[in-house]
Order: sequence, then structure tokens, then C-alpha cells
Amino acid sequence: MKIKEGEELPEADFFYLDKDNNVQKINTYNLFKGQKTIMFGVPGAFTKVCSAKHLPGYVKNFEEAKKKGVTQIICLSVNDPNVMKAWGDAHNAKDKIIMLGDPFCKFTKSIGAEIDRNEKGLGMRSSRYTMLIEENVVTRIKSESDAGICEVSDAANFLKEI
Repeated sequence: MKIKEGEELPEADFFYLDKDNNVQKINTYNLFKGQKTIMFGVPGAFTKVCSAKHLPGYVKNFEEAKKKGVTQIICLSVNDPNVMKAWGDAHNAKDKIIMLGDPFCKFTKSIGAEIDRNEKGLGMRSSRYTMLIEENVVTRIKSESDAGICEVSDAANFLKEI
């Protein structure tokens, strides 16, 4: 990843479905303003490790994150907002995790987290990482060396460090 601790996030737009299932867009400045945020990036909704460990870990550890002053937790993937909502619903993420899509991979590329999964039929995806973001500045980042594992970016492990 090219983004480092202490750097400001690049401006980008994310997409999500609102309570009426309408597609909405939000930019990084408005999303992170006045917030202490954990954002974790995953290779894909409904994929093995993402569904078995990464997303469920943050759902399970939501209260622990709040105790540490975290005001919002965001799951980001190179998927469309419909898929992200369905995936969040399948894992009872409602009211705990904000499920956002980066469907054009723009943000993911801008932070240097893109990985090529064309050989697996997935196209361009995100590497696996977790960031702590305060007022749009990355204060902590843990990125996996292999997107197929979830150790340093896992909720329990990441929360121990903040």
C-alpha cells in the first residue's frame, strides 16, 4: 500500500444503499469529518475469508471498538452498493457496520491497495487491510501480505493495538 500512517486520505466517493434502498454517494471528507473510524478493506463481498472472519469479526467486536472511542466502523469493497447491503444484511451488520462500495476501484487504487484477481474471474480488487482514521488522517494501518489471510487486520488483533 502506498498510503502511510500520518497521511490524509485522498478524496473519493463511496456508494451505499440508504434505508429506502436508494443508491447514495458520500465523499471521504464528509464521511470522516469529526469521526474516529475503523475502516477495513476486503477483496470481495461473500468471499471465503471476508465472510468467515473479517466482517463477522468487526460485527462481533463492535462494542469493544466503541469502548476505545471509535465512532463508526466501515467495511469497504470493490463491489456495488447492492451487493454490499446484501452482504451486510447476511451478517447482521445493520446499525454496526457501514457497508460501502468502491465499485470503480478509484479509492482503492488511489491508496495503492488494488490487486489483480483477473485470473480468478474477479477483476481488480482490494487487498485486505484495516485502518484507524481520525479526521480524515490515517493514524494506524495494518495490511495483510496475502489477501487470503486475515490476521493483522482482524478485528480482535487490530483493536488490541489502538
